[in-house]
Amino acid sequence: MTKEQQLMAFLHEHVFDPILDSPRAPKNLKAGVNLTIARMSKLDAAKMRQFYWSAIIGTERSTKFARMMRAEGFARFEDPGVLDDFRERFNDVWLRQ
Repeated sequence: MTKEQQLMAFLHEHVFDPILDSPRAPKNLKAGVNLTIARMSKLDAAKMRQFYWSAIIGTERSTKFARMMRAEGFARFEDPGVLDDFRERFNDVWLRQ
């Protein structure tokens, strides 16, 4: 599995798929997740990590989207369990391997 696939598999498991698979998730939330997946899928692993960290720092778009995810009860990039696991797993050593 490539680094890009590893990273996306992690995000699918912890953030994306619970939303996409939920019958209660609003269509605009699912559309946002699909747009995020499409954007990230065009990037290499280093840029995927950068995208993730930029979303956590907060752009106008990402903070609005994160609020919507929280309001609907879904995990977000910045939630402690997701953030801690991401930081440990996709560190600089992993990227250089």
